[in-house]
Amino acid sequence: MARFTAWTFETVDGADDANAIVRDAASEKLVTVIDHAVVRWPEGADKPETDVRHDDAKRGTGWGAFWGLLLGGLFFVPLVGAAAGAAVGGLSRLFSGIGLRSEDIERIREGVKPGTSALFLVTEQGDVDRFAERLHGVGATLVDANLTEEEKALLLQSFGGR
Repeated sequence: MARFTAWTFETVDGADDANAIVRDAASEKLVTVIDHAVVRWPEGADKPETDVRHDDAKRGTGWGAFWGLLLGGLFFVPLVGAAAGAAVGGLSRLFSGIGLRSEDIERIREGVKPGTSALFLVTEQGDVDRFAERLHGVGATLVDANLTEEEKALLLQSFGGR
């Protein structure tokens, strides 16, 4: 079963650092990365930068649409007043199949601001225990997704996050 996770970091480089660890773990078959996206919001920038590189070239078009909808809806659609609630509600309905609720979408929007970053992962089977060991102390905040409670607890403990 594919797992979607979104992590926010207190620094612009945090997501890139964690992504390097994830790539190393994938090369050792501790996790299979289906696709990922990194979002960085440098201080002083009007909007965040996104970096989407498709890990599975055969399914890249599908993932491109997924990331475009998710990241575009999160960060690039101007949201004001009642339109904000409608947009978040629409996104949460769209992504409910992967476990993203409106509260999660709001936490991502609030967590990624100037001076921060986020790592979005779609992964499959792997050695969760050994993978989590690699991520120990990275200091991220997990935005809830379709993980089991045990997987979530292990990753939260390992990342040293909330």
